[in-house]
Amino acid sequence: MSWTDDRVELLKKLWAEGLSASQIAQHLGGVTRNAVIGKVHRLNLSGRAKPASAAPRQRKARSATTSRSPRSFVAGNTALKVHASPAPRRAPAPAPIEDLVVPISLNVSLLSLTDQMCKWPIGDPGTEGFHFCGHRNFNDLPYCEYHARLAYQPATERRRDRRERDED
Repeated sequence: MSWTDDRVELLKKLWAEGLSASQIAQHLGGVTRNAVIGKVHRLNLSGRAKPASAAPRQRKARSATTSRSPRSFVAGNTALKVHASPAPRRAPAPAPIEDLVVPISLNVSLLSLTDQMCKWPIGDPGTEGFHFCGHRNFNDLPYCEYHARLAYQPATERRRDRRERDED
């Protein structure tokens, strides 16, 4: 199908009347909605009349008895949280990583790791003494509590640490 002068004039007329691209495509026949949209853009046709049938929609009135179900609340990194619930406004800050006790590695090899063990690598994989932490994992994460704190830091702390490094 080619765009003849008559069809282009009809397209312009229908577009100015406020018909949708789908309606114009149906009226013209042999063209798709996308073809109409493409032609409208190539012709630089702008602002069109609002369709006469389009009246402002009435909003439904809410009844006073309608109650909303409580939504779950998720704030920030929830990797170390047991469950996601709204935190109190002035919650005490979590213990800094420096206050956590650094676990002494259990020297677990790759072959003796289980799903319940911390998989934090210690040392260089290419050397003889390479091993994994091996302590019990925390909250179904692959790491113990100490290594989970190292691995899963909130974005605000990472940004702050990055800024401090950049300033030095």
